[in-house]
Amino acid sequence: MVKDQTKLTFYGGVNEIGGNKILLQDRDTKVFLDFGMSFTFGAEYFTSWLQPRGIRGLGDYFEFNLLPKISGVYSKEMLAYTNLPYAKPDVDGVFLSHAHFDHIAHIQFLDPNIPIFMGTGTKLLMESMEETGNLADYGEHIWNKFRTGHKIKIGNLTVEPIAVDHSIPAAYGFIIHTSEGPVVYTGDLRRHGPRKDLTENFIEKAKAVEPIAMICEGTRMAEKETRQNYSEPQVQELSNQIVAHTDKAVFTMHANRDIDRFRSFYEVGKENNRKLVITPKKAHLLTKLIADEHLNVPDPLKDDNIVVYYKKKKSGTYNEKDYFLWERKFMDKMVNCEYIHKNQLKIIMDLDFFQFAELVDIKPDAGSHLIHSMSEPFSEEDIADTVMHNWLNHFKLQFHQVHASGHMSKEQLVETVKEIQPKRAFAVHTENQQLFKTYCSCMQIIEQGKTYAVV
Repeated sequence: MVKDQTKLTFYGGVNEIGGNKILLQDRDTKVFLDFGMSFTFGAEYFTSWLQPRGIRGLGDYFEFNLLPKISGVYSKEMLAYTNLPYAKPDVDGVFLSHAHFDHIAHIQFLDPNIPIFMGTGTKLLMESMEETGNLADYGEHIWNKFRTGHKIKIGNLTVEPIAVDHSIPAAYGFIIHTSEGPVVYTGDLRRHGPRKDLTENFIEKAKAVEPIAMICEGTRMAEKETRQNYSEPQVQELSNQIVAHTDKAVFTMHANRDIDRFRSFYEVGKENNRKLVITPKKAHLLTKLIADEHLNVPDPLKDDNIVVYYKKKKSGTYNEKDYFLWERKFMDKMVNCEYIHKNQLKIIMDLDFFQFAELVDIKPDAGSHLIHSMSEPFSEEDIADTVMHNWLNHFKLQFHQVHASGHMSKEQLVETVKEIQPKRAFAVHTENQQLFKTYCSCMQIIEQGKTYAVV
């Protein structure tokens, strides 16, 4: 048992990508840093349509030890089908670094009386996900929003959020001032994005406080880099070259909430006199983010460079009643498969993987292009990747892999730790702790559920 005043317990993000659940305790003050779900979460027991039963709360999760059994954390409702008795909250708050599911998904299980702290933009992103999808439900909580410059006093701690550059808006790192000294938590971040100045500012401030400990993400810590390593400006430049030299349709695949990537394709569309065709879900997200003056996104209802693609639903037509209320808002900007087929050289169209069936109706000309602006598959056996290429081959679409990672390279990770110079460091969000330690001797190898002193 660690008896030091300030200690860390890692309940997730250990030897895995995502799933960060980091408990920081300073005397009688306890806060979690993120409460997310890893990318491989439950893969040994659940797949596709076989998923934990929502009606049983945490029952199925505890059965297979998928979530930690911690008293004073979960809601009474979620514990109803478990053998863990309900206890009043024993945690003073949860600080979310950003809105990716691997950092926020499991807050749905938390006691609603535990305050949740997040960036202003993160709350908008979460609201959009809840309003437009049936999978996102973060529950009722005491929501507290912050921005860079705020200092949040909570018990013995003062938490200082500082914006960083990542592949989603409103991402933050934290400097947590404890009774033993400052602890730095990076969240997820990069140094090659369009707002790399934010990350550099965070690194500078983290270094200045001379931290006693640092919790650092290590997603791309690997012996060999096998993936392309473009910056966001390079993604825009390469995509522009593809679009500028074709009279065919151009389709793009990218993460819906990657607003930097959206801006890149938006600018490419304007440069080449092509309308950007987005989904109703993306249009909804943009209208949400307009409320955050720091994000500077176009209004899809007013911008002539943007149109919204609607696919046929129940009636087989485009009857307004077939669509959800939130979808109907954008029908004045509606285009359909016939429009895309007739205007192939005038559009750049977002094409989600689960929308590929629309290609049957769009009937793109042979030699059209798909810019895949997402991470490459993790393995050659990736089923979704195989299916995607079968579709591309069937419709004779040219494939282009053009992506900028949301995470630092191995070299940048090492450089960042050495610049900040923590006395002790902990690697999370990585499958290669030991490799990280070979480059940074201050790195402590950690185990799931084990408690460590910060000094």
